[in-house]
Amino acid sequence: MKSLIQLSLVLTFICLSQIHAQSIQGEATYKSHRQMKIELDSSQVNDAMRQQIMAQLKKQFEREYTLEFTNYESIYKQVETLESTPLAGDGMQIVVAGSGDSDILYTNTKENRFTNQNEMFGKSFLIKDELNLPEWELTKETKNIGDYTCFKATYTYERDVMRTRVRRDGGDVEETPAEKESITVSAWYTPQIPVQHGPADYQGLPGMILEVNDAELTLLCSKIVLNPKSGIQIKEPTKGKLVNQEENDKILEKKMTEMNERFEGDGRREDGNSIEIRIGG
Repeated sequence: MKSLIQLSLVLTFICLSQIHAQSIQGEATYKSHRQMKIELDSSQVNDAMRQQIMAQLKKQFEREYTLEFTNYESIYKQVETLESTPLAGDGMQIVVAGSGDSDILYTNTKENRFTNQNEMFGKSFLIKDELNLPEWELTKETKNIGDYTCFKATYTYERDVMRTRVRRDGGDVEETPAEKESITVSAWYTPQIPVQHGPADYQGLPGMILEVNDAELTLLCSKIVLNPKSGIQIKEPTKGKLVNQEENDKILEKKMTEMNERFEGDGRREDGNSIEIRIGG
């Protein structure tokens, strides 16, 4: 009899868990922060100018995002803000391009696919492809984020290290070969929200991801609303030229090469001074 009671309780718990999982939906808010490691290779960039550039660049990379989700689908996008002005200092002008302000990322973990609607160099693209989930290594390490108990997961990848340089007095730009750097990503997920979603393209853990640390980038969930009365309607984006991820990467590489060639050809200012800052990896 005792065994039957225990079995009944287990089955009841499983049924309740399935019902909860089937009906779960919500909206999460994330804030991003990026540590800037920039070398201004010029004796003409004084400390005051450097501090101004660094402060404004830091502000450019402090952003807010929303993640609307149901059990298997999600929409991730940046919160709209007032149009930022170009960074300026001591007569120099820096424009940070490719910020992804209008990007809309749709994911479907059940069908293992994503759709990313974005603007690139003035054109709209609709990237559709399979989810490329990392091989997460689950650990027993835990911490609390808000009201949720989170577990740590990690994976490692290699990236190209991009250098930051300043060109002045009409000097040539040196092209240095990209160096490889090994990066370990850590993510904190909570099984209390039993979905495989997370910010940006960080997905595939047995619980919602509330924090990501990826080299200089940190994404942290600041607010979660579960099962709002108004409900959540997920609509897959449809605008833009249809490409897959590989095709999109080739287009981006080509455009970046063209932009660099234009900069080297006529990027100098009339006073002979120009500034080049490359951020990425």
